[in-house]
Amino acid sequence: MIEQGMTILYVSNQEASRIFYESVFQIPPILDVPGMTEFRMEGGFILGLMSIEGIKRLLGKDVFPKTDEGNPRVELYLRVGNAQHFLDRAIQNGAELLLKVSMQDWGDRVGYCLDPDRHVLAFAETTQ
Repeated sequence: MIEQGMTILYVSNQEASRIFYESVFQIPPILDVPGMTEFRMEGGFILGLMSIEGIKRLLGKDVFPKTDEGNPRVELYLRVGNAQHFLDRAIQNGAELLLKVSMQDWGDRVGYCLDPDRHVLAFAETTQ
């Protein structure tokens, strides 16, 4: 039985990423120590932030393939009460707009952006 899960994003600057996500989510981290920052969302979801250098120290540099670090490798899809409000806050805090909030064929209104480390963030409202 899995008791709890979390998503951990590897970030180039843990402090800058903490400031970004704290401003976008409007919640303080539940943990903020050198090497790890965690945010607990409603519903129990936890988002963790760990520096790239920290995970390399932990697992070894050979774990990471030599790829273009600018290519997005994850999408964080978050259902929220007001997608436009969250997307606007993300843009105001340095995210790059990818797609304005719009209706998608799977039934959600979704807006997309890139965080400062080029992770894709999707803020979605369920319309059903």
